[in-house]
Amino acid sequence: MAESTVSNLDSFVQRNRPLPEPKAISQEIRDRSSTFVATIFSAATPEEAKSHIQYLRKVLHASRPATHEISAYRCMMLKPGKTGLAGPDDFELKTGYEDDGEQWAGIKVLKVMESLAALDAVVICSRWYGGIMLGSARFSHIETCVTEVCRTFKSKQELEDCIAMLSTLDDILKQLRDELALLSGPLTSSNDDSSPHPKLKPPDYTLWTESDLPKAKRLVIAREKAISSVKNMIAKRRSS
Repeated sequence: MAESTVSNLDSFVQRNRPLPEPKAISQEIRDRSSTFVATIFSAATPEEAKSHIQYLRKVLHASRPATHEISAYRCMMLKPGKTGLAGPDDFELKTGYEDDGEQWAGIKVLKVMESLAALDAVVICSRWYGGIMLGSARFSHIETCVTEVCRTFKSKQELEDCIAMLSTLDDILKQLRDELALLSGPLTSSNDDSSPHPKLKPPDYTLWTESDLPKAKRLVIAREKAISSVKNMIAKRRSS
């Protein structure tokens, strides 16, 4: 690692904050010696978004500075003095973009984020200029890269939401099955359809990737049905 990169990295570490981790990086697009690649980070505030832009510029790209670091962010934030308990009206959307010398490019990054409903994120599309003017093709390349990372970001968000839901449903289902076991008593026949299900070890959700999203959605539905079934069993036991 070059000395300048070490110095820049140290400046971030010394601020006692975790180093940002990209949520997704696009495939490179190369056209007539220019290279385009997009990176997306989670960002809860405009300040965090701007910090991530500087981290990409000064640390991740320090050894190979991009000609342009075109960026945009969208952050849903609490309004001053609000708690969020009153609902959506307590929140406001903060947005911003930066061309970084590539005129009209920043707004195109923002428009892609808007079209894909990418929230609480900052996207930086880096361009290494190769010396040949690309005309409007450069905007197409920027939009392609940004679309890729936004879609990946949305899939990861959806997977994280499903996993959080599954963890909650697993806990609820375990509690209900334990309650059913107490109500059923030791004499319950193993052939009785109303007997509790055997204890199953839940999957290790930490190993899942975006490709597991369909499976996660199916499992959420299955857990909800299982919870409903066990609740009905408990109700029958209590009424008998």
